[in-house]
Amino acid sequence: MNRRFACLALGALAMMSSAAADPPRLAKATFGGGCFWCTEAVYAELKGVKSATSGYIGGKVPNPTYKDVCTGLTGHAEAIEIEYDPAVVSFEKLLEVFFATHDPTTLNRQGADVGTQYRSGVFYHDDEQKRIAEQVIAKLDGAQVFPAKIVTEVTKASTFYPAEGYHQDYFAKNPGDRYCNAVAAPKVAKVRKVFKDLVKQGE
Repeated sequence: MNRRFACLALGALAMMSSAAADPPRLAKATFGGGCFWCTEAVYAELKGVKSATSGYIGGKVPNPTYKDVCTGLTGHAEAIEIEYDPAVVSFEKLLEVFFATHDPTTLNRQGADVGTQYRSGVFYHDDEQKRIAEQVIAKLDGAQVFPAKIVTEVTKASTFYPAEGYHQDYFAKNPGDRYCNAVAAPKVAKVRKVFKDLVKQGE
């Protein structure tokens, strides 16, 4: 092997090593689908999702607490902010899971949870997310997938405030919680069955 070829080979290996070391470029998606304990539990299942953080978005009061948001007076929705790898899971797939795991036809309500803080919402981070969300909603309404019209709001993402620490990973950390067993567990089970190809290995 001559010196020039060896240098080229070493250079190529260095580039490959550098590329392999580069972390994936992550994107954000923010959804409100009722109680954030349930929504977070669903997205924690999916390949390509690096984190799912419970929090509050869409209100006018800075740094709201859970107690504040529960009054329904701050304007915030319980939501989750997802960091995901678009090379592994697309925004459209995240939306498919979103609409399959909550009722987007009930205004300011999910089951027994009532109030504007439980509203259905897609809080988009760019025009492409907005376009895809509106397209998916139109498609679902056109196919009459649900018995009533979708009322999910599609709004530009504002400041997202992470919820208190005890809300994070709540479903995983509280397996005996009655609410989680009644509401979150069936959603997780549905994802594992219907979206089997999207679920992380070993789940």
